[in-house]
Amino acid sequence: MKFGKTIRRLRESKNISIAELARKVGMSPTYLAPIERDVFPPPAEQKVVKIAKALGQDPDEFLALAGRIGTDLRRIIKRQPASAGRLLRAIDGLAEKDIDALASSARKKNKTSRAKTASK
Repeated sequence: MKFGKTIRRLRESKNISIAELARKVGMSPTYLAPIERDVFPPPAEQKVVKIAKALGQDPDEFLALAGRIGTDLRRIIKRQPASAGRLLRAIDGLAEKDIDALASSARKKNKTSRAKTASK
């Protein structure tokens, strides 16, 4: 489904007016309306994230729907391009629960590494 149609469907399912959503995300209803009709392209990253949060959705999924990748992810990929590429290719096709388990393990390892570095 397209970005704008997804916003409209979710907004309407939550009984949120276009004016209310626009106010929550800091844009005018006259700008949001053509986005919802897919006449205008998705807005900038920060607005996409605000829209996702206002509708109770995952910001990364909304960014992907908008054809974007978060600034934080671009920074990680630029810092470690080969490693990031290997990791993303390796997880392609894994079940979400398996990816979540790998992410949890990586967070623990990263936390341990930072603690060791800080104690030196």
